[in-house]
Amino acid sequence: MTDIATRYTAAQTIARDAGALALRYFQSFDTLNITSKSHQDFVSEADRNVETLVRAAIKTQFPDDAVVGEEDDPTPGTSGFTWVIDPIDGTTNFIHGIPQWCVAIAIVHNAQTVAGVIHDPVHDECTHAMRGHPAFCNENPIRTLTGRTLTNGSLGVGFSGRTRDSGAVITLIDDLTKQGGVFWRNGSGALSLAYVAQGKLLGYVEEHMNAWDCLAGQLIIQCAGGIIEDQDADHMITHGGRVVTATTETFAQVAALANAAYGNGSN
Repeated sequence: MTDIATRYTAAQTIARDAGALALRYFQSFDTLNITSKSHQDFVSEADRNVETLVRAAIKTQFPDDAVVGEEDDPTPGTSGFTWVIDPIDGTTNFIHGIPQWCVAIAIVHNAQTVAGVIHDPVHDECTHAMRGHPAFCNENPIRTLTGRTLTNGSLGVGFSGRTRDSGAVITLIDDLTKQGGVFWRNGSGALSLAYVAQGKLLGYVEEHMNAWDCLAGQLIIQCAGGIIEDQDADHMITHGGRVVTATTETFAQVAALANAAYGNGSN
């Protein structure tokens, strides 16, 4: 088994273990200790403790790998592999009892995401892929939608509560609806990307995402037959960037909508 495949297999197990812990917290969401990091940006004891579990598992199995996570400081490594983790994507949903959140894990090597896992414990859906191989939800192969246009499917549109200027996303939604499309938002970018890979959404667009929210999903969509904007994973880890992804038949239209709303360019 190659180094990537070993880590890919481990990532699925780690994501499921992390999801099981998060689910126990979710079942008592109204008792969580919650703090606010910034405007509409929350963190709970569940986020911190789930990330601690993930980091401990990586350190035990792959002590020379680097780790970048949402809640704790980056851990350097010497192996050339970097794990990019979001212990609970969709924290606002999580702390209010809304069952739309997930655990996201990406593995990066040579500025490329080589494996990705998005685990939804509430619905027991683990969406995952390794670069160059098919994508799966649990053990079932998945593909992005085919034979659809913007007028007969939903486009996921993300908007961070930390972004005070809402003009760009309003422009995008307005342009989309004028073309006969509809938008969909669930408050978890990573889970929305998994839905694109599973064939539930036509695509997903957001002006700016952090690496731990999007790298796993972007790879899984590629492996499921969709298209994403080309990005350097190391650059995304450092700076984040916009995310535009869609089916092969709608990507050009979706990218045009993003360009009109956010300006040209992938970051």
